Amino acid sequence: MRLTQLFLVVGLGLTMLLLASCDLGEQPDPCQTDTALFQDDFENENECGWVLFDNSGLAAEILDGAMLITTSQAGKITWSNAERDYTNVIINVTARQITGPNNNAYGVICRYRDEQNFYLFLVSGDGYYTIGKYEASSPQIQYLTPNEEFGYSDVINQGVATNEIRAACVGNELSLAVNGIPVFATTDGTHTRGDIGVGASTLEPGTAQIRFDDFSVLEP
Repeated sequence: MRLTQLFLVVGLGLTMLLLASCDLGEQPDPCQTDTALFQDDFENENECGWVLFDNSGLAAEILDGAMLITTSQAGKITWSNAERDYTNVIINVTARQITGPNNNAYGVICRYRDEQNFYLFLVSGDGYYTIGKYEASSPQIQYLTPNEEFGYSDVINQGVATNEIRAACVGNELSLAVNGIPVFATTDGTHTRGDIGVGASTLEPGTAQIRFDDFSVLEP
C-alpha cells in the first residue's frame, strides 16, 4: 500500500527525554571512538544513554544487542534519542522490520531540538522513502521529497527484511542512501544542530517492531 501523504508525527519523546536526560558536561563520551563521533552496537546495557521507555504499547528498549522500537498507534511516530548535540553528521544504522504492517515508516533522526523540531529520514516495509521535517510552525510533518510525498525505490528491501540506512545532515544539504545506493538529496536550512535518534511508525492498525543495530555517527 502506498504510504499516506498525511502522516502526522506526534512524539511522546519529550516527557521521557526530560525524565531521562543527563548532562555529559566535560566528561569523555563513552561512545565516541577514534573514527566516530558516536558509535553503539547495543551490546552493553545502555552505555550510551539512550532514552528508554515502555508505555501504553509504545516502547524503546535495548534487547538482545539491538534497539527495539515498538509502536501500535497508527499515524504516530515513536522514537528514542541518544542525548547528544551535533551540527554536521552522517548517520548509519542497520534497521530490520520484525513485525507489523508493511505500510510503516522507520529510520533515523538528526538535528532534534525538541518534539516539534527535527529532521526524519525514513523508509517503509513496502519500498517507499522520504526525508521529512517537523517544525513548531506546522501541525504536520513536511515532506521534502517531490510532490511532498513518499517516493518509491526498488533498492529498499520490503517486508520482514533488513535495510542499511545512511542519512547525511551537512550544512543545508540532506541526503538519504539505502543499502549503499543514494535515493534522494535536497536542501533545507530550518534546523542547524541537535540530537540524533531512531524512530518508527505504523500507518495502519497493528503493532510494528523495528530493530536497530550498529548505529554510528560520523563527521562528514
